[in-house]
Amino acid sequence: MLRRSRSCMWLWLASPMAMFWLVWAPEGSPLSPVAFSKPDSEDPVARAKRLLLEADAVFFDVDSTVVTTEGIDLIGKCFGIMKEISELTHKAMDGHVKFQDAMAERLQLMADHGMTKDKLEECVKTEGAPQWSPGVQEVVKMLHKQGTDVYLVSGGFQNMIKPIALELHIPQKMIYANEILFDEKGNYAGFDRSAPTSASGGKPKVLKMMKRKKGYKTMIMFGDGATDLDARANGPASAFIGYGGVQVRSKVKKGADWFITSFQEILDVLPKGTDL
Repeated sequence: MLRRSRSCMWLWLASPMAMFWLVWAPEGSPLSPVAFSKPDSEDPVARAKRLLLEADAVFFDVDSTVVTTEGIDLIGKCFGIMKEISELTHKAMDGHVKFQDAMAERLQLMADHGMTKDKLEECVKTEGAPQWSPGVQEVVKMLHKQGTDVYLVSGGFQNMIKPIALELHIPQKMIYANEILFDEKGNYAGFDRSAPTSASGGKPKVLKMMKRKKGYKTMIMFGDGATDLDARANGPASAFIGYGGVQVRSKVKKGADWFITSFQEILDVLPKGTDL
């Protein structure tokens, strides 16, 4: 606010501590309104780092983020169609097809190649051992130590994600993923379409639900795909940290508040006072 006289002005100036000071300034001086410009907004990367330290909850995508593999591709490997499944996975992750359509097509393809409940369970035993993205276990452990809630939110399947969550000490109630359904004879019978992550827009839905349920103020989403970016673009995530250590997707890199290629970048930001 300012008050004019013939040759000077009184200006109210806001200090960095949100207090206001009354300053006398001659017309044309460096303190005149002409000399003031709106402060630049906070750099997106700096903001993401700050919010990570303030976060009540952090949500991780699993495939190609927490682990270097895509769970559904590994299942496809068990049934001899990994290449075909992988191509459909990339289309879904790049946002070129609706997620639910790509999932239905991939699962049906595997069913056509002999997937049953028993064979899927055997596949999980042979292919389900986590192949960790370097540094992610330390990141999750550090977040737990500082009291941050950690969730796994994935378009993948519970069968492949439960072993990952177990090693990360993330309880079942903090996993949001999909479930493959079988009939009483063990034959493929579709997937649980009531799961939030079974359709496009599922990850924003999970974050909205947890914000409402838990009252979180600051939530961070990590991931490599368009469905992860959606948690901030169309959801309540305070920031989206894109991960490109396995796959670099141009849409994700462009849209992320902070794009990393190594979890060491996160470890460099988190407090060092905890013995890991």
